[in-house]
Amino acid sequence: MMKTDAPTLLYADLAETARTLGHPHRLMLLEHIAQGERAVERLAELSGLTIANTSQHLQHLRRAGFVESRRAGKRVLYRLGGGPIEAVLASLRAYTEHTRAEVRELMSDPINASGKLDSISRDELLERLADGSLTLLDVRPAEEYFHGHLPGALNFPVEDLEARLAELQPGQDIVAYCRGPYCVLSATAADILAVKGFRVRRLAAGFPDWKAAGLPVETPA
Repeated sequence: MMKTDAPTLLYADLAETARTLGHPHRLMLLEHIAQGERAVERLAELSGLTIANTSQHLQHLRRAGFVESRRAGKRVLYRLGGGPIEAVLASLRAYTEHTRAEVRELMSDPINASGKLDSISRDELLERLADGSLTLLDVRPAEEYFHGHLPGALNFPVEDLEARLAELQPGQDIVAYCRGPYCVLSATAADILAVKGFRVRRLAAGFPDWKAAGLPVETPA
């Protein structure tokens, strides 16, 4: 191989990686797997795809190293592969946010075009966590919370929120977060809490972005 061929081969590898990611269903599956290890059946349920279609996309991702699989009894479980995959997903979102005005508006405060919900930046949240001046709610399903969550976050799945309002301090500032900028769970939770008179804000970035930034996470003992 001539030395001049090396850059061409490198770009060919990059192009192949881009082709693997160039399908919305695969990106959606990666976002779900970034929350924690999942069975094929659960991934199909979360993404609204058939099990056969889900398996096909997962095989493409596995061949490219984006996911790894293991068998647990009759189930096949998928987790993220090695390398900075969460950072790649975060970079894709950041680039899309930068280049497309309509997505930039969505990501600045998802599902909140009316401006009714107040968001909080990651930097401000870090400051508020340090001084203990707020209650942080992870409104994702419990299975995702137990795979990892922001430090000190309480798990209040959005479907259980109204039944558990008595557990919250009325005078405490609340921040809700979920899976990321395209997830509506935190927006739904914030609406419920605001109607009930709580002071609530949303973290537009979700758990995968927090983890990709190298910030500390917790997992239950």
